[in-house]
Amino acid sequence: MITLNINKKTYDVDVDPETPLLWVLRDNLNLVGAKYGCGLAQCGACVVHLNGEAVRSCVTKVSRAVGQKVVTIEGLSEKGDHPLQKAWIELDVVQCGYCQAGQIMSAAVLLRENKNPTDADIDDAMAGNICRCGTYLRIRHAIKLAAENQRKGK
Repeated sequence: MITLNINKKTYDVDVDPETPLLWVLRDNLNLVGAKYGCGLAQCGACVVHLNGEAVRSCVTKVSRAVGQKVVTIEGLSEKGDHPLQKAWIELDVVQCGYCQAGQIMSAAVLLRENKNPTDADIDDAMAGNICRCGTYLRIRHAIKLAAENQRKGK
């Protein structure tokens, strides 16, 4: 039995310690916000936070999460009102939406570490997140809006 702290809740799961965290989240805990994209940590659709670090859950063994704090898109904010989530909606960033949870989770780490990111900062932080719909300019704009709103306390 493996005990996990996910989104401030404790879960006990009976899985092989080598199982990717993504599959435990999706298949065992029904936390389906993180998506399976490539299985090789190349696309970013599966990004979650592990002790505040953005990690690719498709290649992160569940055993690595034991004793750690995991946050998924479902736990980023209680009411879906994180500044990034609000900016995503305001700017209508999403097209198909498949990659967006991973995009937001990566951007959340950026904004925690850099309150006023430049375009280059955003491009660097988001480089590993692929959007097949090509909404990169809207994503960048939403990150800037969220940063501005955070600075203003919105």
